[in-house]
Amino acid sequence: MAKVSIVMGSDSDMPVMAQAAEILEKFGIDYEMRIISAHREPDVFFEYAKGAEERGVKVVIAGAGKAAHLPGMCAALFPMPVIGIPMKTSDLGGVDSLYSIVQMPSGIPVATVAINGGKNAGILAAKILAVSDPELLAKLKAYTREMKEGVEAKDQKLADEGYRAFLK
Repeated sequence: MAKVSIVMGSDSDMPVMAQAAEILEKFGIDYEMRIISAHREPDVFFEYAKGAEERGVKVVIAGAGKAAHLPGMCAALFPMPVIGIPMKTSDLGGVDSLYSIVQMPSGIPVATVAINGGKNAGILAAKILAVSDPELLAKLKAYTREMKEGVEAKDQKLADEGYRAFLK
């Protein structure tokens, strides 16, 4: 049973949404992934969003560009957390998507990550689930430790070899 649902309005969003899926896989979190347009097939979208809780979904990650209604509509219909990923657009660079997702009316929150922030959306979903899952929390702590050790190793490389070692 999928704990996280990843939904996007277009297959053009897949490279960013796949980053969220990769993180969920890294932490062993079951997910479903769908392409559903809230504008072009509203009946399918409503069925998807209203049925997510019954399917066992605990968190929705929704990516959208331009008008970016998908995350907000998910939040309006799904009673648990929704994470919005604003997509970079050719017209306004994704700022349009960001504003559309983050400026939700009172009572309908959408947790919003950076433009094209698929990886952070996956991490945030994992952190939400870790509130009631000690094993997942331990995996997140190990992941944080690995990131810290990676930065320390790069700093040591800089000290040992100088900046030119990073320009190769």
